[in-house]
Amino acid sequence: MHQPEGFVIQGKEDHVCLLKKSLNRLKQSPRQWYKRFDTFMAERGYTRNAYDSCVYYKRLADGSHMYLLLYVDDILIATKLMSDVNGLKEQLKREFEMKDLGAAKRILGMEIQRDRLAGILYLFQKSILSEYCSVLEEKDCTRAIAGECLQ
Repeated sequence: MHQPEGFVIQGKEDHVCLLKKSLNRLKQSPRQWYKRFDTFMAERGYTRNAYDSCVYYKRLADGSHMYLLLYVDDILIATKLMSDVNGLKEQLKREFEMKDLGAAKRILGMEIQRDRLAGILYLFQKSILSEYCSVLEEKDCTRAIAGECLQ
């Protein structure tokens, strides 16, 4: 590697530049990005889950928790108050280039539906189930109703 033209200092021609961040499309780029993200979260008081390194959580002043789930380049944030979600989004936007897609409707092939009044979150895998059903129909399988005795 050589220094760019105009950066060479007399007597230090063999020196090279130190990159403070990784270059895109290099083998180590995803790892370097994750290390940067992990440091960012730790500096803001979030704890990385011991069992899943892409789950972060933080206990808030009111005793509730805030969760951030990271999958490749998708982020889900869950907490009681929308103001807490918006605050974290603003911090993330200042540090990382990101686009806010609003409330999540799908993640990892699952549909997400909310009943905010009841405080319930539903996850559906209709597309995967439909795919399995079409494969099973091709194999001439017999259908059964849940709870029915199978023979």
